[in-house]
Amino acid sequence: MQVALGGAGEESGKPVAGENPFTPRASLLRYWNKQIGSGLPKSTFLLSKASPLSAVESATFTKLAAQNALSDNLPAFCKSANLLCFPDLGLSLEKHDASSNFAVYLNKNFTNYGTDGLGGTDAFTKYSEGDNLPVDSFKRYSRDSVGNNDKFDNYGRDGNVVDQSFSGYGAGATGGSGEFKKYNEEVNVPNLRFSSYTDDGNGRQQSFTSYTNETNSGDESFSSYGKNGNGSPNEFTSYGSSSNVIGSTFTGYGETANAANDTFKSYGFEGNVPENNFKNYGDGGNAGTDTFTSYRDQSNVGDDSFKSYAKNSNSAEVDFANYGQSFNEGTDTFAGYGKGARNHKIGFKIYGVNNTFTDYAKKGISFSRYTNKSSETMTPMAVSGSSVNRWVEPGKFFRESMLKKGTVMPMPDIRDKMPKRSFLPRTISSKLPFSTSKLEEMKKIFHAADNSSMEHMFTEALDDCERAPSKGETKRCVPSIEDMIDFATTVLGRNVVVRSTQSVKGSKQNVMIGSVKGMNGGKVTKSVSCHQSLFPYLLYYCHSVPKVRVYEADLLDPKTKANINHGVAICHLDTSDWSAGHGAFVALGSGPGRIEVCHWIFENDMTWTIAD
Repeated sequence: MQVALGGAGEESGKPVAGENPFTPRASLLRYWNKQIGSGLPKSTFLLSKASPLSAVESATFTKLAAQNALSDNLPAFCKSANLLCFPDLGLSLEKHDASSNFAVYLNKNFTNYGTDGLGGTDAFTKYSEGDNLPVDSFKRYSRDSVGNNDKFDNYGRDGNVVDQSFSGYGAGATGGSGEFKKYNEEVNVPNLRFSSYTDDGNGRQQSFTSYTNETNSGDESFSSYGKNGNGSPNEFTSYGSSSNVIGSTFTGYGETANAANDTFKSYGFEGNVPENNFKNYGDGGNAGTDTFTSYRDQSNVGDDSFKSYAKNSNSAEVDFANYGQSFNEGTDTFAGYGKGARNHKIGFKIYGVNNTFTDYAKKGISFSRYTNKSSETMTPMAVSGSSVNRWVEPGKFFRESMLKKGTVMPMPDIRDKMPKRSFLPRTISSKLPFSTSKLEEMKKIFHAADNSSMEHMFTEALDDCERAPSKGETKRCVPSIEDMIDFATTVLGRNVVVRSTQSVKGSKQNVMIGSVKGMNGGKVTKSVSCHQSLFPYLLYYCHSVPKVRVYEADLLDPKTKANINHGVAICHLDTSDWSAGHGAFVALGSGPGRIEVCHWIFENDMTWTIAD
């Protein structure tokens, strides 16, 4: 019997008794019946994501969208439509003692907090821990203070889609210290901004210890950090270690500072595809000392850019030790490095591959044991099993031969970590701007500030949706279930069914493969796979790639042999256009075009196939 998996039973395709026929859900059911001719039960899994708007709400918000007036009604729209929206923060006029303990605050705007403060200690312990969509703003915090100590300990741990900004933090402060310990550890998709942080500071010490460790897909920016500072040591220890696709930008960091002492120790250690950008770092500084120890060591790929680093500085001393020893080649660019500097000393010791030094100072720079491609094997086959587990979760990719009854294999964490949202009805989504050329309009509707998490969501989703398809790929981003049905039936025809893994049971543990069934008799077939994008409303990136086989398999407990899940897997038979650094080849060995690669369909992702 052909089934449409979803984990919560099946839909008859008929409206619920007494349901208003003008709700978005009722309209969707009629559209499904009209466009899909398989006659099979509908997936509760997919229908559960339909818009929850009532008929009246749908008509109201459709009218507001047509009038470009949703922005004025955003809170009501977000709540009724089950969207991902950040709260609008107003100015905080709260008064606090000189020494304050903030343990359970969330979504706060600390404006002018601690300005001109004398002494005292402010502690943010377990602040915003485990919260969903925390938005915190520290504007002009501790400005012109003397001897004030700020501690951010276990700040924002386990947060989801974190948005935090430190603007003008500690500017003009004398003495004291700012300590960020285990800051935003194990968070998902953080967006952290330090703008004009400790500018004009005097002797103020900043330390970032275990900052954003084990973080997933985040961005941190340090803009004008420590500019014009005097004798202010900064230390980044275990910054971004074991993180996945983390991006950090240091713009104007330590610019024209005097006697700055900055240490980056184990920065980006064991990260997966980290991207770090140092622009005008230490430009015009005097007697600065910078140390990069084990920077991006043992990471997978990664790209670093040092532009005009230590340019026009005086007596700068910079040491790169064990820099960029990525197991898979990264790319590092040093443009204008040390150019115009006087009495400087810059050393590269045990430095990695694929590095470009453009227009850098010819004197005062030494290279010791520089690794090139010919002197060291840097292929995925050379990586030990323990190293693989750091970057690619066991079981995330596997060979087709593993899909046999009795095989015991690790199941990756297939849980969906994105915030819960719903689709918009097409009557509304079709009226909303969605293109790079209309980014400002999108930001206005959803109250997205410049460089905010919401703006990053927009740009990343648009990048994926607007990029050209890869060879043989057909793709479309769909903001409604109606659009998804249109795309799937355009590619596969009207006789289609949607499948997803039944539940998340078995995640992060070994499972035994039970009975296995190949779709289309196990022959090469077509499919349309759809993956979530992080966006205010549900947006799926759907694409069809050639030469796949799709399987359903019972998943059993290896000890009791009890059935615990029903999984859907897809095997890509043609990997010739995949990157050599793709996680599949890191985990399985080999390379593009040489092996097939299989993976499970994760929670809330799905694949459409022709109905058997």
